[in-house]
Amino acid sequence: MGQDRINREERRDMDFQKNQLLTTEIIDISTEGEGIGRVNGYPFFIKDTIIGDQVEIRAIKLKKNYGYGRLEKVITPSPFRVTPSCCFHRQCGGCQIQAMSYEQQLAFKHNKVRNNLLRIGGFGPEELDRIMEPVVGMEEPFRYRNKAQYPIGMDKEGNPVAGFYAGRTHSIIANTECLLGVDENRTILEAILQYMKEYGISAYEEVSGKGLVRHVLIRKGFTSGEIMVCLVINPEHMKGRTGIREKNSKREWLPHQKELIERLVAIRGMTSISVSINCEKTNVIMGTEIYTLWGKERITDTIFVRDVDNCFARTGDGIAFSISPLSFYQVNPVQTEKLYSLALSYAGLSGKESVWDLYCGIGTISLFLAKKAKQVYGVEIVPQAIDDAKNNAKINDITNAEFYVGKAEEVLPEYYKEYEKTHNGETAHADVIVVDPPRKGCEESLLQTIVDMQPEKVVYVSCDSATLARDVKFLRAKGYELKDVTPVDQFPHTVHVEVVCCLHRVNS
Repeated sequence: MGQDRINREERRDMDFQKNQLLTTEIIDISTEGEGIGRVNGYPFFIKDTIIGDQVEIRAIKLKKNYGYGRLEKVITPSPFRVTPSCCFHRQCGGCQIQAMSYEQQLAFKHNKVRNNLLRIGGFGPEELDRIMEPVVGMEEPFRYRNKAQYPIGMDKEGNPVAGFYAGRTHSIIANTECLLGVDENRTILEAILQYMKEYGISAYEEVSGKGLVRHVLIRKGFTSGEIMVCLVINPEHMKGRTGIREKNSKREWLPHQKELIERLVAIRGMTSISVSINCEKTNVIMGTEIYTLWGKERITDTIFVRDVDNCFARTGDGIAFSISPLSFYQVNPVQTEKLYSLALSYAGLSGKESVWDLYCGIGTISLFLAKKAKQVYGVEIVPQAIDDAKNNAKINDITNAEFYVGKAEEVLPEYYKEYEKTHNGETAHADVIVVDPPRKGCEESLLQTIVDMQPEKVVYVSCDSATLARDVKFLRAKGYELKDVTPVDQFPHTVHVEVVCCLHRVNS
């Protein structure tokens, strides 16, 4: 019987040849944005295709139960297909679904979240229809990123170039006009590239480890208009040396540094110019040593609370944030305001609550919560992020927020145990617990501690609806009921979608 199955699979493989041209209709789309078509019942995954497309593909990889195809030609376009605004979208791979109409992108993301809750979370369709809201989209789904990191390289003629890596490669596609970034990015990059060309400044070369300029980081405060430029450099004299040098060092880190600064300072909004030292052979972009060449060490920006019941109109209640080159800060401030306002609304705070904010970063959600809660405790593993969080609390005159460095999976259980010891066995309690974990979701030990602390509400912000569904399933089994789910399109033209949901404790 086993041999018969193997023979059937072998016969199926023999139906196709690598590089064979085939035609198919795209009938579905994967969670990674690849179109799915079938040829004689055999599924192919094809990048850059849309549901409804009739396409010609080339078979490029054949496995036992599925294959991969490369789009050669759209024979009949889908009614959901649009002409991408960026001519590099297929090469770059950063905007996996830019050829899909924005309305259909939102539908795709809604279904992605819904299907994960059905398949992994164990929900019924009717239940989800009752509690799940439509995806919160953008009026203008371009120019939304307040941060961009451009690798720097050399073209075949030896000219410096900036752009993005082609999908799954480290080959740079020369492009200074990414439509997801702010308008100023192009002007800044062209100034840097022209400076490098005029003065013979070398670009970093990964194989040899030689060359000076590796990346350019650009950040812009959408509210303040302040711009930060940080050049990641690989200076020869720094290799093999460790230790933080004086922040006020007057060293000229770049040849003809004054000329570069003069060009960048002429750009409206320029506030901070710095270098980050990275001499390691690594995929990590930023180094740990940063030196300010001109202006301030940081820029500022403000995130405003929005009224979720009034079409997300701004309320005028804003939180200011101080941002360094290394700060974690959400890249889409317009949607971040909606996301965090939903989280705040779901928490339903009256001013009497004790709230824990796990994976708090630089305190973005924590400080939103602190405006409405009695006390907020934030936990984050990155020490610098906690320093930023404390500084941001000070900037905003918020005194009811405390921050702890450590793994949420360790800090909260340790707090729980210590509280019992010092309070004669009394159980530690939180009114609301907010979690915003990385893609891997929450560890089960943390979820169990959350259950043990018996918060009335758990607000879960997620960047991966699959791990969200898994964790929600655990909490449901422990006495919590999912009441609200809203996806938020934080990254238009990509397959990624954020979700904020609220679980309520069921009284036993």
